[in-house]
Amino acid sequence: MVNALTAKTKILAALALSFGALGLAHAATIVNKDEQARTLVVTEGGSKSELSLAAGETMDFCPSGCFVTMPNGDREALIGTETIEIRDGVGRVKQ
Repeated sequence: MVNALTAKTKILAALALSFGALGLAHAATIVNKDEQARTLVVTEGGSKSELSLAAGETMDFCPSGCFVTMPNGDREALIGTETIEIRDGVGRVKQ
């Protein structure tokens, strides 16, 4: 299972770089549907930063692909076109 996740991550990262190079990437969108603030860790270009969202807040981020660590610790590779919904502290990626 680890190998499958690693392969998926590599494929998504390659797609992110390809779309970014073509100028086709948009920004990913995150929606905090919880009633409390949530924080994610975003890794873009080798730099990590925290992204805090207030309850009910929506924000665009990750315009050129990134890795994001959800509030519950799950990690996803994004290409910049996804929407993430946070509910009950869990981030779910929707294409």
